[in-house]
Formats: sequence, structure tokens, C-alpha cells
Amino acid sequence: MSTHSALFKLGMDLEAPSTTHAEEQTHFVRDAVSADERKDHFVVKNGVKCAGTHLIIDLHDAENLDDLEHIEKTLVQCVETAGATLLHIHLHRFEPNGISGVAVLAESHISIHSWPENGYAALDVFMCGDAVPESCIEVLRTAFNPRSLVVEEILRGTGV
Repeated sequence: MSTHSALFKLGMDLEAPSTTHAEEQTHFVRDAVSADERKDHFVVKNGVKCAGTHLIIDLHDAENLDDLEHIEKTLVQCVETAGATLLHIHLHRFEPNGISGVAVLAESHISIHSWPENGYAALDVFMCGDAVPESCIEVLRTAFNPRSLVVEEILRGTGV
């Protein structure tokens, strides 16, 4: 089965228009990077060999959580600041409010789910290789001005 056929069966036909619901979407696509440019290798962090660092971030009493363009720009800034490689962004606006989305990276991903009515957002920042996911914390603090920002760090792929 060709890649195209497999994607079509998953509802991801590359040649047909999207069949997703009428939703507000933003897409950025970057050409595939060569093997030499990829930053997807295991690293040693704090003396531990791992696939990468996964940050679980909670924003409380935050601002701009229903502003799709602001969230998009913030995710792009996180990617750039971390030294990661952006492959694709997909954001979805919920009615009456809230945004969920993901920035797919060569080094993994950044996801966001917001509940503006509660001033709350949940983010995952997972990066491997030479990317620095911790640099996203200040970008998020500046962009969303939360009263509280809680970070949990998990080293993924230890023991592999």
C-alpha cells in the first residue's frame, strides 16, 4: 500500500481538500529536513541518557487564551527560541471559546489546550536532540502573563 493510500484511509488525502469540520485552522509546513539537519537524537541530561525532555506546563489566571493569532505566534516563538525545527502547526478554535492545537516538530511537539473562561491553559513541550524546551517557559510567561506557571519535567525514553 502506498503512503498516499494509507493517508487517504486515515482521512488525510494529500491531494483532496480537507474534510475536517468547518473550523478555523492555521497551517505552517516546512520541507523535510535532511538526516544531517535533524536534531532527533538521544541526549544526556543530568547524567541520564534519554530521548528528550517533556515539560508539562499549567498556566493559571492567564491572558490571551482565546486569541488564535497570538497563540500561533507564541508557538512559533517557542520553537525558534528552543532551537527546534517547525514542521506543521494546526490550531482549532472551539465555540464559544477555547483553542487546542499542536506544533509538530522534527524534535517532537508543543501542544496547547486553553479554557479562557477559567484563565487556564495546559501545554506539553516535548523536545529531543539539541533543542532546549526549557527556553519556552519565559516565552509562555511573557505571552500569557499567568498569575501562576507550574512546570513538571519528565525525561522520556530513559533506560532505552
